[in-house]
Amino acid sequence: MAENKLTLSQLEQYLSKAAWILKGPVDASDFKVYIFPLLFFKRISDVYDEEYRIALDESDGDKDYASLPEMHRFEVPEDCHWLNVREQTTNVGLAIEKALRGIEQANQEFLYGIFGDAQWSNKNKLSDALLINLIEHFSQYDLGNENVEPDMLGQAYEYLIKHFADLTNKKAGEFYTPRSVVHLLGLILDPHEGETIYDPACGTGGMLLECVNDLKQNNEDYRTLKLYGQEKNLTSSSIARMNMFLHGIEDFEILRGDTLRNPAFFEADGLQTFDCVIANPPFSLKEWGADNWANDPFGRNIAGVPPKGNGDMAWVQHMVKSMNSTGRMTVVLPHGALFRKGAEGKIRKALLEQDMLEAVIGLGPNVFYGTQLAACVMVFKQNKEAEKKGKVIFIDASDQIRLGRAQNFLEPKHVQQIHDWYKAYIDVENYVKVATFDDLTENDFNLNIPLYVEKIIEDNLPSVEEAMANLKQAWQASLEAEEKFKNILKDFL
Repeated sequence: MAENKLTLSQLEQYLSKAAWILKGPVDASDFKVYIFPLLFFKRISDVYDEEYRIALDESDGDKDYASLPEMHRFEVPEDCHWLNVREQTTNVGLAIEKALRGIEQANQEFLYGIFGDAQWSNKNKLSDALLINLIEHFSQYDLGNENVEPDMLGQAYEYLIKHFADLTNKKAGEFYTPRSVVHLLGLILDPHEGETIYDPACGTGGMLLECVNDLKQNNEDYRTLKLYGQEKNLTSSSIARMNMFLHGIEDFEILRGDTLRNPAFFEADGLQTFDCVIANPPFSLKEWGADNWANDPFGRNIAGVPPKGNGDMAWVQHMVKSMNSTGRMTVVLPHGALFRKGAEGKIRKALLEQDMLEAVIGLGPNVFYGTQLAACVMVFKQNKEAEKKGKVIFIDASDQIRLGRAQNFLEPKHVQQIHDWYKAYIDVENYVKVATFDDLTENDFNLNIPLYVEKIIEDNLPSVEEAMANLKQAWQASLEAEEKFKNILKDFL
């Protein structure tokens, strides 16, 4: 079967065409609500068939044996298989709904609610003809393990997430962080075998999967990781769970809910804590739940109460509180979190006095979807290395981008350069400054990067004498050129 394996390019084209079929009756921002569940449904059905065939061979054709639940990763109940839906020519949406709910109920421990709440039977949006077209399109390929390795299906899935981000640029930042930024955060976090990793605003799960990729690249056993995520948006949290399964990840827990109001992970004495905490939370969230923060039952107001209309520092405190005794964290924030005054200024001061902030990294503008603002990365450690105590490294990476027409790009070489500066932990003119606690105090705990990384403008201007000599030379050359032109013109006339 190896020669029948699908290539990544084939898979990507296959998924793009599915989106194209929906174009028209369905808004681009809703494509993901339908395509991700269908893709996952097809994958589950094809893997089930593959497992059935293997069990049939093992048992010399015993159909009862091949149908046993223990022979299958996920159960597919009677009448809930992809082929059952494919046979439908009327009320196709209703058949899809029935199949998806049936699979969820048969696999409650792992798949409860995973297909989301799309209205498949809304014929004004999804006619039978459109759904038949979509089902037939997805039926082209067998998506079992023999044809598609989980990793490749996962990569194609990531491609689709980015494809939708391109289509719906304005709102994409809510569920898609550019992979280059995610990679930078993963490099800095540096997860290892057996560690727990938590993303309190996990979107479609990209940051958690980046940590898995980091281990793979370092030839460590990624299966020993334990991944945790919480996400408020129903569609995104469902996609995150599907994304994990399609990448072959087994040990994960993605829960839906409002992290700041109702964190989902607990231990006996309060919030659950983790080795690694990573996130790109929603920037400057307005309605974030300020009323309960002063007396937060989870003890997260370790540095103060953030302003009612801006939740940036609530996310930071939640994440700090979620680190275990040797924990570390990386978080993406808008630059304003570094210098806004008032309540946020007091929180910064308190956090700096607790000496957990290790690095502040300023990224270039227009790297994120839907906003031209530049963002920054803050790095915290529960226990900083001895030589870093009482210090914070500031990195101005604003020019580490490739300029694009509609968007700028953080390329691999830029990510590597930023990471090299972070690891070296030494001053670099125009780019890096290791600031002491005295420096921070002098600036009233304002973390605005230009206060620390001064730009040295090299004065390459010539002296007055040199400028006059150059001008005379240019004037002489001009006169000679004019004389030459006159002579050429004379020959023609």
